Amino acid sequence: MNQMKELQDTGRLGALAGSPAFQAQLSKLRRWFHRHPELSFQEKETAARIMRELDALGIHYRYAGVGHAVIADIDGTDASGPFIALRADMDALPGEETTGTEYASRNPGVMHACGHCAHMAMLLGAARLLQANPPPGPVRLVFQPGEERGGGARTAIADGAIEGVRAIFAGHVTHEYETGQIMVKGGAVTAQSDGFRISISGQGGHGARPHEAVDAVVISSMLTLALQTLVSRESNPLHPAVITVGSLHSGSASNVIAETAEMAGSIRTNYEPVRQHLHNGIRRMAGAAGELHNAQVKVEIHEGYPPVYNERRATELARDTARQTVGEAQVAEAELPSMGSEDFAFYLQRIPGCFVRIGARKADWEPVPLHSPSFDIDEAALPVGAAWLDAVARRAHQQIDRFAHGGERRSPVTA
Repeated sequence: MNQMKELQDTGRLGALAGSPAFQAQLSKLRRWFHRHPELSFQEKETAARIMRELDALGIHYRYAGVGHAVIADIDGTDASGPFIALRADMDALPGEETTGTEYASRNPGVMHACGHCAHMAMLLGAARLLQANPPPGPVRLVFQPGEERGGGARTAIADGAIEGVRAIFAGHVTHEYETGQIMVKGGAVTAQSDGFRISISGQGGHGARPHEAVDAVVISSMLTLALQTLVSRESNPLHPAVITVGSLHSGSASNVIAETAEMAGSIRTNYEPVRQHLHNGIRRMAGAAGELHNAQVKVEIHEGYPPVYNERRATELARDTARQTVGEAQVAEAELPSMGSEDFAFYLQRIPGCFVRIGARKADWEPVPLHSPSFDIDEAALPVGAAWLDAVARRAHQQIDRFAHGGERRSPVTA
């Protein structure tokens, strides 16, 4: 039996969330967001559409303007208690969409390649469910900017998103799991993400007289390959690590030896000694390449997002809610953390919470990775995410005392 039909037939999603009309409404919302993607901290029209939907639902919100979070509060039957927060991200990525769908991006060079369009639709769906049947206590909806670049969670926190909040929950769509599945994992869920930039200054010259020049293209190419050995030959394979050179810019013409090159990339780790070794290794190799080729090589390494670390009690509650929502057989657990990163980690450094993965792939689809120009979702996942968000907020309020004294929110990268 089709998994979504089974969920609807068994009533797990509830009468409203399981109705075709509800899914159609969420699909319409999601497609609007997908057609109108905006980059990090530029989510002007996105925020405006969210606020129109909140107005229609009669939900009060506050918004400090473009680049800030839309923060909405639902009172619940007892508005005096602490909040449970639910979060969605608003921003899209640079890139040209290749899905070919009728709802593909209308903004050249920008697309929702990470599914944030679905997250917003799910949270607005949860808002409708919570407003239709008030929860035991107040629920805060956080639509945050800039998850992809710049750590918009920190902006949302500065905007007051977690003031008075006892615990926070969120989900992310993925093709790693099929529609109707929810993955819940305790502890480390993502990796530490750091970035680096390498600037190379050599000596430009004529392509016919290489002996008079110091070729920045050769140096950058050598470094691109050499940096991979920091993982393959210098890191303990029991501790996952990734170095990616994501961009390399150099040269101006085919017969000109490039004088400069700029390299930029990312470092992913989940163990602090490995992280420090990679940082030091990048500096060492870059310095050696400069000495070897008589060039000036400058390295900048900046700290990125910390690991998402799901608090134990919040994870147990999230898993129980997933069982309630999709059934025991459809709740998955990953053995190892993803090497991706998520700025939801900044919330979890301050309050307990849990970040889950929501399957969004039809059984007969080939998996497409996040950030791919061809990434799309099975929209039947939308009511699943909305129902889980709704249920986890209610369940958290029923067990609010378990979060009264905070919880363990350590980062495994520094353990």
